[in-house]
Amino acid sequence: MPDHAGFVDLGLKPYKEVHALQVRLAEALHAGTLSQEQFLCVEHPAVFTMGRNASRAHLGVTGSFLAERSIAVVPIERGGEVTYHGPGQLVLYPILRLKKHQLRVGDYVCLLEELMLRVAADFGVQAARDPRNHGIWVGNNKLGSIGLAIRHGVSFHGLALNVNLDLTPFGWINPCGLTDVQMTSMAVQKAENCTLAAVKQRLVHHIRSLFSLEIREHSESQLFSLLKEPLLP
Repeated sequence: MPDHAGFVDLGLKPYKEVHALQVRLAEALHAGTLSQEQFLCVEHPAVFTMGRNASRAHLGVTGSFLAERSIAVVPIERGGEVTYHGPGQLVLYPILRLKKHQLRVGDYVCLLEELMLRVAADFGVQAARDPRNHGIWVGNNKLGSIGLAIRHGVSFHGLALNVNLDLTPFGWINPCGLTDVQMTSMAVQKAENCTLAAVKQRLVHHIRSLFSLEIREHSESQLFSLLKEPLLP
């Protein structure tokens, strides 16, 4: 019988709020005060995030330019370079014990890529891997990105799949530190009926298959009810 994991659709939420939730869940899973692994699905208001290896030189606009547009720049602990998140991009943050799934980091990256490849194919978009950079691509155009952090064997951060977002802000950066690369979306690639709701349904379907998990969809409030208080010494 497959193990159970939770899936929570957080809707549109600020990046820092969801990052704090990820850290809390990862720590709780490690400490044993969260019994179930979780998949957090979310869209973010416009934000740039800078991974551990990010160079500010890859962000091609000034702080004042971004401030006028109310777009924050957030340094974080995931691997990788600078990237953009915005409404219409489907972001998935799995909070998983990699050892439990017998996954090395490279295997896990491939699994997340496969998840995006299958979702894209469901909507008629044939994407592929590219040795230049993790994620999924349509020709020279990047469709989905991956950035991870692992603490005490628990993985957080995850993937970002461009569904139907405004791609303009990607033009202000060298996405993932790459030059001469364009970002694309499922909508630009003429995906069939690619609403976010439809893409989320297929995402859950493929998580079940690829991770061999029974997924229980629940609300944010139900998620918090799963967090137990640690026992006092």
